[in-house]
Amino acid sequence: MQTARVIVTGTDYKKVTDFCNEIIDVASKSGVKHSGVIPLKTKKLIVPVRRGVSAGGTETYEKYQLRIHKRIIDVKADDKTLRRIMRVDVPSELQIGIELKS
Repeated sequence: MQTARVIVTGTDYKKVTDFCNEIIDVASKSGVKHSGVIPLKTKKLIVPVRRGVSAGGTETYEKYQLRIHKRIIDVKADDKTLRRIMRVDVPSELQIGIELKS
């Protein structure tokens, strides 16, 4: 059997966890071994923007933040299970990657 590593990336952590739970449900229903959801560090992209339009006055800044959440699931799967995993509907905000290891 091959080991498939599913990497899920997104900005909304609720959608990321819901999608990971769907993948784990598919894996458990097909009866294959899987190592659960492994959360990686959340990346924070911070962009400071100057609040005032003109050059006069005090320098005040606003900080905008984008958080990127990442999860990893390892599934020891055969062809049928991988097809079922690939059929799961992926929301448009999420990105997934599947790597096969033997």
